[in-house]
Amino acid sequence: MKMKLKLKLEHISPKLFECIKQGYKISDFKKDLIAGLTVGIVAVPLASAFAIASGLSPAAGFFTAIVAGFFISMFGGSLYQIGGPTGAFVVIVYGIVMDFGYSGLVLATLLAGLFLLFFAVMRLGSYIRYIPYPVIIGFTAGIAVILFSTEFKDLLGLDMGDVPASFIEKCSAYASAIGTVNPWALITSVATIVIILVVRTKLKKIPAHVFAVAVTTLVVAIFGLPIETIGSKYGELPSSLPTPSLSFSFAMLNRVIPAAFTIALLAAIESLLSAVVADNMTGDKHRSDTELFAQGVGNIASALFGGIPATGAVARTVTNIKAGAVTPVAGMIHAVVLLGVVMFFGSVVEAIPMAVIAGMLTVVSWDMFNYRSVKEFHKVPKSEILIMVTAFLLTVIIDITVAVEVGVLLAALMFMKRMSEVTTLDVITSEGKVKDPDDITSKKVPKGVGIYEINGPFFFGAADKLINSLESISNMPKVVILRMRKVPIIDTTGLHALETFLHTCQQNNATLILSGVKDQPQQVLSKSGLLKDFDEKNVTDHIDKALDRAKELLK
Repeated sequence: MKMKLKLKLEHISPKLFECIKQGYKISDFKKDLIAGLTVGIVAVPLASAFAIASGLSPAAGFFTAIVAGFFISMFGGSLYQIGGPTGAFVVIVYGIVMDFGYSGLVLATLLAGLFLLFFAVMRLGSYIRYIPYPVIIGFTAGIAVILFSTEFKDLLGLDMGDVPASFIEKCSAYASAIGTVNPWALITSVATIVIILVVRTKLKKIPAHVFAVAVTTLVVAIFGLPIETIGSKYGELPSSLPTPSLSFSFAMLNRVIPAAFTIALLAAIESLLSAVVADNMTGDKHRSDTELFAQGVGNIASALFGGIPATGAVARTVTNIKAGAVTPVAGMIHAVVLLGVVMFFGSVVEAIPMAVIAGMLTVVSWDMFNYRSVKEFHKVPKSEILIMVTAFLLTVIIDITVAVEVGVLLAALMFMKRMSEVTTLDVITSEGKVKDPDDITSKKVPKGVGIYEINGPFFFGAADKLINSLESISNMPKVVILRMRKVPIIDTTGLHALETFLHTCQQNNATLILSGVKDQPQQVLSKSGLLKDFDEKNVTDHIDKALDRAKELLK
């Protein structure tokens, strides 16, 4: 039993353990220390910002980045991945908090962690990449729009109540409160955005978000501008991690499962995309299933310590690489740095204006929208534009769960349509000579023999072509040869169509011969029992044998 368990889990091997086994040097630690300090400072405003945008205290963001960030690096399948709260989760978390409260979010995060562990154990990491790119672009752009709309209140300093969860209701509430704009908040937000854009364009070595937050917070404090701050809105931040606890209602379990699965799927997508970005920058190769395992552990730990959902963060991972990280220790140090901020510099975080957070998240929203990728979509087929726009609109108007489900379904339908278009059924000849396009030899086809050829996968999207071909046959030949040398796969619907074809031939006193049947179709035919309806001599592996068999039958 132990041996079987080991075989099942041997694909989950953290990169950290590999680094230690190979020998972790003092020089490696120095590089990881600098990188960890850098990315830890960068994560301070982002961790608090994403929690605030989700409708929670900034403390929840810090707890997530500390606990989940530490475990994601410790057990991860990437050397450079930095885990923590991200903008992608804001929409989902905000909705869960509005519908079920924080206890519902804790339960959803815990379940998401368990789902991710299941994905890892079942080796599903490599399958996540099959989610179509247009769907990812569409729902990511939709999340960006919702994230920006959530920050509109603090961006303008509007005097209004809680921001509604629905996008339409948000717009209506903002329109009603537009007369309460705080000019100082607006100026501060715009200044934050401008500083970030200028610094990351002109002074690339300086962390733009950290610099912008430091400058604008200092100016607001010096001049005493009448702007709401984190401290004035949320009070004093805790100076330590909370005691691990778990409190939820089992009655809520069924209600949050869909949201939990969405969190798990999004965490898997985001973390693996981030790991791929890291691979492209460094030449390393991450382990997908190990990464999903680490995400599962991180999210379970986050739920226990009062956090929110976590995943791999592209921006912080890139920062980590550029700062010189060489092992996952850098990510663990980044978590320790954040813990130090919580313990000793809480008052500094409390002084950050809400308008600054809003300005910073506006830039994050623009980066998430990925304007360049959206802009390039005019060059792709219209069907993919339709998928992207559908995923975008459903994310904004309804929710991301529906967007992903419908987007993947549309993509699957489009794929099936394309596959059915490339799968053809050709009538080669009824009598005379035919030249095989794959063979220079001319073959003599006896009179009374009809030859058909299926080109491409024979699945339910293309099966109707074979059925329709039966209706078009006015005079059924005595022998029908169906060439299947270009059929890599056949599914149940294709099998049914083939069975119908065989029975129609038999009803018309014609003999059906199969030619060039490949391994997968052969196995499916054998397993289904359909091969028993054929004479053994009527299933051949080459057209020459099929023609010889046809001549025998005609005699």
